[in-house]
Amino acid sequence: MSICQSIGARNFGTVLANDEVIDGKSERGGFPVVRKNMKQWVLDIPAYAESLLENLEDLDWPESTKEIQKNWIGKSVGAHVKFKVAKSDEEFTVFTTRCDTLFGATYCVLAPESEIVKKITTPECQKAVEEYVSKCITKSDLERTELNKEKTGVFTGSYAVNPVNGKEIPIWIADYVLATYGTGAIMAVPAHDQRDYEFAQKFGLEILPVLEGGDISKEAFEGDGLHINSDFLNGFNKEEAIDKMLTFLEKKGIGEKKINYKFHEWIFARQRYWGEPIPIVHFEDGMKVLEDSELPLVLPELEDYGPSKSGASPLEKAENWVNVTKDGKKGKRETSTMPGSAGSSWYFLRYIDPKNEDELANKKLLEHWLPVDLYVGGPEHAVGHLLYSRFWNNYLYNKGIVPVKEPFQKLRHQGMILGPNGEKMSKSKGNVINPDDMINEFGTDSLRMYEMFMGPIESAKPWDPNGIDGAKKFLDRIWRVYTESGKLKKERNPNLERIYHYTVKKVTNDYETMNFNTAVSQMMIFINAVYKEESFPIEYAEGFVKLLNPVAPHISEELWNTVLGHQGTIAYEKWPEYDETKTIDDTIEIPVQINGKVKAVITASKDANEEEIKSIVHQNEVVQKNLEGKTIVKEIYIGGRIYNIVVK
Repeated sequence: MSICQSIGARNFGTVLANDEVIDGKSERGGFPVVRKNMKQWVLDIPAYAESLLENLEDLDWPESTKEIQKNWIGKSVGAHVKFKVAKSDEEFTVFTTRCDTLFGATYCVLAPESEIVKKITTPECQKAVEEYVSKCITKSDLERTELNKEKTGVFTGSYAVNPVNGKEIPIWIADYVLATYGTGAIMAVPAHDQRDYEFAQKFGLEILPVLEGGDISKEAFEGDGLHINSDFLNGFNKEEAIDKMLTFLEKKGIGEKKINYKFHEWIFARQRYWGEPIPIVHFEDGMKVLEDSELPLVLPELEDYGPSKSGASPLEKAENWVNVTKDGKKGKRETSTMPGSAGSSWYFLRYIDPKNEDELANKKLLEHWLPVDLYVGGPEHAVGHLLYSRFWNNYLYNKGIVPVKEPFQKLRHQGMILGPNGEKMSKSKGNVINPDDMINEFGTDSLRMYEMFMGPIESAKPWDPNGIDGAKKFLDRIWRVYTESGKLKKERNPNLERIYHYTVKKVTNDYETMNFNTAVSQMMIFINAVYKEESFPIEYAEGFVKLLNPVAPHISEELWNTVLGHQGTIAYEKWPEYDETKTIDDTIEIPVQINGKVKAVITASKDANEEEIKSIVHQNEVVQKNLEGKTIVKEIYIGGRIYNIVVK
């Protein structure tokens, strides 16, 4: 199977990608937007729907992102059912997940742009249908579905024959049915679908219940129940009825089991200049794909890069580039270009072997580096770049070009940094923080560290003008302890042993789990402990600089070279190790309450018994002061947690 194929006319809007259609006009510029039939290039992504769904299970991705992709692919198991148009040779097919409710189908709805509409519309309904269709082509899919609150539609004048009972039911067109989803036609069972129910109520169409339960005088019953008014299905439940109906449809040759997917082919052509040119020439006797020796195909320079009034690509203007002759045959180059997402779907493969001119990348290098260990990116790419890259990689895997099915094994999303007012940064709101200004005033490391310290990486966080100043002061404090305090010594300091090993352990684990904010917090705790000591062992000083390097690379490299006297970069140094036995604290802190209020906190050995704890409590100066002139009623010690004294 080829990844790329040409298809016939499809309905695609001329609006810019990422733009929105509002009242028939583009969001940017306010230009009229209509749908036109255009012959486009597409990638057959639905052919990979099953592998895209199955492979998700083994990926270390946020479940919410997996769910977004599953919903976008939109797998539905159902049936295709043929409906003949009464008094006509025409017929159409509907896709339904509930073929068991066919006896309750009281009308059908076609997408307004469906080709069969013109063929079946009766003369008396033609004007109304044409006017309705012209209105629909100015609406986006979103306006026609999710945002469509008001049910609208027009009767075509024709009737379809319900294949299970021969009953003639009216055929309507309505904007909530899309030509690009399913078959572009639905059978409406208004008694058991609220959308169809509202449509039927508005236009006075029959509502026939075929499942027990609910009150269809008020609303559709969308639950499950035993079948009624359904001939040979009466009394059966959902699963049994679906099986029996599928057997009936297949036996009669009027339907079959079908798996449908919500997403459709990836439109792989843009009528604009910027983009990789599609390497195809259309000759008089057929189409030809360029040979490898004829690549890369380079875009020509143009005097005018603007679009044409007809909607054709600007490349149409480059006549010397477009028109070619080969072996005496005349041809024209394809003038549509690839979308921006083309190159972004596989760039990571080229990173592995960027100078290879003979192949995509060396096989051994691909085997060594793939899959990408960690991908950090926004959730807004869930059904764009992230899905397209998976599809692209699946195709290359099937062709034996890449060694792994999936490109990105681990995915994490970063949260957005909001303005100081807690809103998304925007020039119009005047809350944009320019990183260049922050770097000029506080330094790059301060900016990096503050961003890591703001909170969990996946959370949206408001910018605090005082926060970066705090990060700068912490880095200054680190610099002073290394350069001005005179604490750096070769000998060991037992007082720092536990906290150093614990810091190495926690920071290492926090980096692995991308909890950068708590890693920075622990480094702050460690430096505070260092300041309380007379000496800072060189071994610990070197280890700490390595821990600091990922979030503050400039100051840590400077300390590594100029203060600690090493040559070269930290990047190739061994990561510091910790001794698990030295991370355990042998002491505990116990709050002391007097009449329910905490008055002091004592430190004791983890192994201390109740009498030893009591002795330490009564030796505490703060406790003694609070007990002066009072009589102790009772003392309660809750092991390792709290010591209570009741006095009067």
